[in-house]
Amino acid sequence: MPAPVADLQRRVSIRVEQAISSPWPLRIAGLAAIAGAMMLLAAMVPIGPEWLAGVGAIVVSGTYGWALAAREGGRPFVFGAIALAFAITAVVSEQEVLRAGAAVLISAVAAVLGVMVTVPCRGYWASAREAGIALGTAAVGALASIGFEPAIRVNRYEYVVLGLALLGAFSVVYRLGAGFHGLGRRGLIVVAVGALLLAVTLLYAEMLRRYGAYTLIDQLLAVVRWSRDNLGAFPRPISAILGVPAIVYGCHMRARRRQGWWVCAFGVAATAPTATALGNPEIAAGEALLSVGFGLVVGVLLGWAVIKVDRLVTGSGPSSGGGRRVATQAVEPLRPEPHRTAALL
Repeated sequence: MPAPVADLQRRVSIRVEQAISSPWPLRIAGLAAIAGAMMLLAAMVPIGPEWLAGVGAIVVSGTYGWALAAREGGRPFVFGAIALAFAITAVVSEQEVLRAGAAVLISAVAAVLGVMVTVPCRGYWASAREAGIALGTAAVGALASIGFEPAIRVNRYEYVVLGLALLGAFSVVYRLGAGFHGLGRRGLIVVAVGALLLAVTLLYAEMLRRYGAYTLIDQLLAVVRWSRDNLGAFPRPISAILGVPAIVYGCHMRARRRQGWWVCAFGVAATAPTATALGNPEIAAGEALLSVGFGLVVGVLLGWAVIKVDRLVTGSGPSSGGGRRVATQAVEPLRPEPHRTAALL
């Protein structure tokens, strides 16, 4: 290869890497996503022209695809353009298959992005903040999904989005967490418990719905109906029991070791249901929002309990008597990670 051509390619490569590593493109993408979310909210009221929902869905899809690729250290311009082109095609063509596919795509991307934008933290309130940011990011994807006006089967839609989100999250976390050999005994136990909780929650809910005794189903549904009648909503069990605690505890663990990413990967059990929360036409948007909020509160409390137990077991947190802190925590540095708007890889 001639030297001038090789030098030109090297300069272009450096320029591209600088553009990807700069925090400004991700910040601009965030502002674009907020603008798209405002369009979608206006369309829900409704305020403005009929095409506002479609345009908002297109904007959010393109920016979320770009942001996820940039956060993972990939090719944001390529994947952002692909997501944008697919969203435009789905809206313009008005094909039900394309609209449903676009809704699934943006929901899965939003679920994974919600977990990826979190940062490591130590304090209880900081962990709760990260869980709120993750669910808020996924909620914008939920708005975009209904902006495509898809014709879907709710159960199938939720399962497909959850499966794609789990696959996407673990494929990224495999590199962030140093592979399976980087888990260690403790990390392996945590991941095994998370996988078991996920399997039991999904299988039990499905078996109960299909084969459970009618009396047991009636008793459980009575609790759900009471909560919806008196509190306005009922939290999603998979989100409150597994997803949100995984984000809270995972971000806490990432402050000390990168194996915490394996715990955070189970956070899609909260972000995926949030990204599909508006897909059920039988549930009002207000009730869906309350359900996500209740799941966040319950999950944060469970996550705090897990962090407390972890600190007591490892001796890395405040002691129970007199507010005295263990000396190891005072000198233990925060494990560095790229900023929220920078590439992880």
